[in-house]
Amino acid sequence: MQTIISDVLEKSSLEKGKVGRKKKKEIMNVENTKAQMRKGVLEYCILSILNGKDKYASEILDTLKDAKMLVVEGTIYPLLTRLKNAGLLNYRWEESTSGPPRKYYTLTETGKLFLKELDTTWDELRNATNVVTNAKNS
Repeated sequence: MQTIISDVLEKSSLEKGKVGRKKKKEIMNVENTKAQMRKGVLEYCILSILNGKDKYASEILDTLKDAKMLVVEGTIYPLLTRLKNAGLLNYRWEESTSGPPRKYYTLTETGKLFLKELDTTWDELRNATNVVTNAKNS
């Protein structure tokens, strides 16, 4: 990581404000890393959204968007299917007064236990990350 930062800074200072090929490449890597970080917590977020309330896919997407987690339908539907196939979710169809029937997702008992484990892991990761990132500011 230090090499990447050094290379970007060196290239940036050499070009006096121009965005060179190397710098563009490094910026793209940052965007990729940010996307991977969001993907890494997406499953946890979806299970958390469904904790205590059944929702259909559009409601899940809206909740994620409200939280500034930009997710497209092409990402969420395969993930919901994978979570269902893993036994963490069930779904039921309900008629809608404003369109076609809706598929409502709900956590299974296994899904609730899985979410509880993820809650613990998330707390540990958040605490560890805070220690590490706050240490650099000391």
